[in-house]
Amino acid sequence: MSRRIVVSAAAAVVVFGGAGVFALAYAGDQSPAPAHSTARYTAPTADRDGSLAFTTDVTASSDVRSVKVLAWPANSSFATKGLTAKDMAGAESAVCKPSDGNSQRCTYKVAVTRADAEGSPKGLWHVAVLVTARDGDTTLEAKAADFTVA
Repeated sequence: MSRRIVVSAAAAVVVFGGAGVFALAYAGDQSPAPAHSTARYTAPTADRDGSLAFTTDVTASSDVRSVKVLAWPANSSFATKGLTAKDMAGAESAVCKPSDGNSQRCTYKVAVTRADAEGSPKGLWHVAVLVTARDGDTTLEAKAADFTVA
């Protein structure tokens, strides 16, 4: 084999090997990320409560410490001023269970009474999710999912 081919092959190994190490290091330091979020709203009826169910898949390289969920009407002050992590401090927690690798499936469900529904604005609502990883890194997705209150 010629010396030029050996040198080229060695250079390729160094370049691609370095890229692989960088990719692994980058993947290990990613912020927590919610994905595939869904919300399902069921209105209450005369004889039973309704519900709001929210589900998201969360990936965090250092594992998930908490997932907070907040439903908010699209025509609220959050629409103009923006939602912050501080606004999420009093939000309720989702329940998370391992799904695969560094991912967890997180669910939140709450009953909606007739009084709740009658006192809530009609129209489009958003579900915000604040994910906190074990290392303290956080991600806020203000519009992770939507639903409509009729």
